[in-house]
Parts: sequence; C-alpha cells; structure tokens
Amino acid sequence: QVQLVESGGGSVQPGGSLRLSCEASGIAYTYRDYCIAWFRQAPGNERERLATVEPSGRTAFADSVRGRASIFQDNAKNTLNLQLNSLKPEDSAMYYCAATLTKRCYTWVDYWGQGTQVTVSS
Repeated sequence: QVQLVESGGGSVQPGGSLRLSCEASGIAYTYRDYCIAWFRQAPGNERERLATVEPSGRTAFADSVRGRASIFQDNAKNTLNLQLNSLKPEDSAMYYCAATLTKRCYTWVDYWGQGTQVTVSS
C-alpha cells in the first residue's frame, strides 16, 4: 500500500519561503522506476503540475515556479521536499504530492497525498 503524506504548508507573507515535504511509505524514492511530482490547485482552478522528478533523476519545473522552486530528496527519511521561494499571493493553493509507478510520468498519477495548504498574504 502506497501512502504519501504532505506537510509544511502554512501562511506566509509575500516574498517569503516554504519547504513542503512529502513522506512516502510503500515506495522508495531511491528506486528509479517511479515518477514523483508536486501539484497545486487553487479554488476554481485546474490542478497544476509544478515539478516532476523523472526516473532519470531529472527534475522538470513548470514555468510558474521555475527559478523559485527546488527539489531536495532525503533518502534516509524517504521524503521529497519542495522548496518555494519568493512566494506570491497567486501561489496560494492546496499543494499535493503524487506518484506514478511507471516511467510514464506525464500520462497519469497512481497515488495522491491528502494535500497541504499554502496561503500567501500580507
């Protein structure tokens, strides 16, 4: 049974930073046949893919966060962290971790976490 648990969300002022974590059980981030991704969804908006860690180890970022986001992997804790800097009010959303248990990273998602809320406001 695969479970993904996000944490690290909260309220932050514009220009601030947050580090979101996704702890996995049932899969190991070191296994290179998986794709792990971060998504977000704001009320009334479609779910947006932000960052995808591909089996090759390459990480692809969406234009909306490129240059402000980075991915850190803690293999000892089986945790994938998303660091977001220079946060803007439009970054406010529910952030989700997702896993695809094949190499077809952009075709579907097999597992979702429950989400962690990020609110950016002054």
